[in-house]
Amino acid sequence: MNLKQHWENVFTTKQVNEVSWYQPTPQESIDFIQQLGLSKKASIIDIGGGDSFLVDHLLNMGYTNITLLDISQAAIDKVKNRLGEKANRVTWIVSNILDFKTNIQYDCWHDRAAFHFLTTAEEVASYLAIAQKNVKPAGKMIIGTFSDNGPEKCSGLPVKQYDETLLSNTLQKWFEKIKCITTNHITPFKTVQNFLFCSFQKLST
Repeated sequence: MNLKQHWENVFTTKQVNEVSWYQPTPQESIDFIQQLGLSKKASIIDIGGGDSFLVDHLLNMGYTNITLLDISQAAIDKVKNRLGEKANRVTWIVSNILDFKTNIQYDCWHDRAAFHFLTTAEEVASYLAIAQKNVKPAGKMIIGTFSDNGPEKCSGLPVKQYDETLLSNTLQKWFEKIKCITTNHITPFKTVQNFLFCSFQKLST
């Protein structure tokens, strides 16, 4: 089973509250986005958003330029169905992030839990090359990833763990750290996953 098939299977066979990453209110992501002081017209892209409820909250908060990218068509269809007519106010992209090509640049690049599935240096380098190309000058990036106290696997796939120093050093060529926190996510199965959330600003070139 290739990566796309894996995620299509997950989102086809699991209910929204049957996956470990389920959050009815993704508070850390909301807080980080609000702390950036973005205008309600700012362009925000959610990388690997799956069937997350972040887009629902952003729409309700008045943000008007939201893009959701995920490898799974099934995941995006779930969110569209949930949003109903509001889905017309979102741009939807079905793509592996490593294959993502666009001429658009974004004010804010948000990624909760896609980045840590990149387990090789080549994958990380490809991701960051795409991100720096598609984040505006002085634009912002928010990364939520498993901490060094977090799980070693998710959805049956290996992940890469990060602490604040490693993540900052990994991004330092193009992005400067603004803030980092660690936080516990309680899964629907009552297990605890420790996350690292960091915000960054794109460096001027």
